[in-house]
Amino acid sequence: MTDELKARIDKTMANLKRNKMEPYFCETSAQARELVKTLINKGDTISSGGSVTLKQTGIYDIITSSDYNYLDRSREGITREEVEEVYRKTFCADAFFTSTNALTENGELYNVDGNSNRVAAILYGPKSVVVICGVNKLVKNIDEAILRVKTKAAPPNTVRLGIDTYCAKKGQCVSLNKENPEMCEGCHGDGRICCNYVVCAQQRHVNRIKVVIVNEELGY
Repeated sequence: MTDELKARIDKTMANLKRNKMEPYFCETSAQARELVKTLINKGDTISSGGSVTLKQTGIYDIITSSDYNYLDRSREGITREEVEEVYRKTFCADAFFTSTNALTENGELYNVDGNSNRVAAILYGPKSVVVICGVNKLVKNIDEAILRVKTKAAPPNTVRLGIDTYCAKKGQCVSLNKENPEMCEGCHGDGRICCNYVVCAQQRHVNRIKVVIVNEELGY
């Protein structure tokens, strides 16, 4: 790790703590897996957002194991009505696991969602929210976070999900064709995944949100 990156991480962690979110740092995914086991208890009801990061780190395998009551929205044969029931039950979960689209050095989480069950659970409901974040998602401020979503988060996610959007084809949001694009500008296709824009700053519920920074490039 370079001195510059270490300084950025230290600043981010200090600001997360100031914003009443509990920061953690792990050098590797293996360390993050061990840490996660200390943040949950056997028998806990756990849910998660759709996350490449959780699968890359192996954390998804932990939370979906028989040690926990995992609310599985992607199990084989599940109906749309049952998926909606999982979303509702998530609000009563002991822990919700997710990543973030961007983490600012000011200690803010920035997330953009389509269906928005993920951002809803981050904001309210589950007793604990555990955010796993690779260092590639660290940005200076909200302006950089906005740009990151339009260029590095939304485009590959639409490709992963097989959604036909401008960013899936061109690799960036259509709004970037303008000189000064606004945060919420984008395509108007039915498959648009950028519908709700959420910034988590200082929290009222101290340490409900836990942010685990991993010194690896993870997810989108």
